[in-house]
Amino acid sequence: MKVVNAESAVILIVIPQNRFCDQQLLDLKTVFEEVAIKTIVLSKSGKEAVGEMKTRWTPDGILVDWDKQYLQNKKYDAVVVVGGKGAKNSIWNDSILPQILTDHYRAGKVVGALGLSVVSLARAGLLSGQEVSAPDHAGCMQEMEEAGAFVVNEPLTHSEQIVTAGDDSSGIIFGKKILELLGFS
Repeated sequence: MKVVNAESAVILIVIPQNRFCDQQLLDLKTVFEEVAIKTIVLSKSGKEAVGEMKTRWTPDGILVDWDKQYLQNKKYDAVVVVGGKGAKNSIWNDSILPQILTDHYRAGKVVGALGLSVVSLARAGLLSGQEVSAPDHAGCMQEMEEAGAFVVNEPLTHSEQIVTAGDDSSGIIFGKKILELLGFS
């Protein structure tokens, strides 16, 4: 378990450009704010995004500039990818996100994804041989199979560095697991 100082900790949250899961994003922000961890929310365009439940959110910037956002050590303490119906269009095919996830994983940082965005971890090559939580969606299941991941019927799975959640209602437990892996209890 890593021990991270809340005052200097920074978590990157990546959201789909549109149709992100409002509940996941709001739950994560609430959990991380409880311990005063700074979060940076980025999307592919950096422009205002609209969630599935019509929440409007303006990201802090664009994903391509991920390393120019408030970083002291050139790595975030955790990288979290929010799901939603828009994940298939803007998260699955993003060319930069797999590199960010892989770089952070190799640096010993925590990475995680919720809902349909679990595919981002598969495409980064991080789920081979892993038990994962993922939504029952044909395209997502095919991605998990191709990645060599084992989908389990659990709301949340985790290893020392990877956290996955399969449904929209897992944002709070997901956020708390990220904090636990970072050394907060």
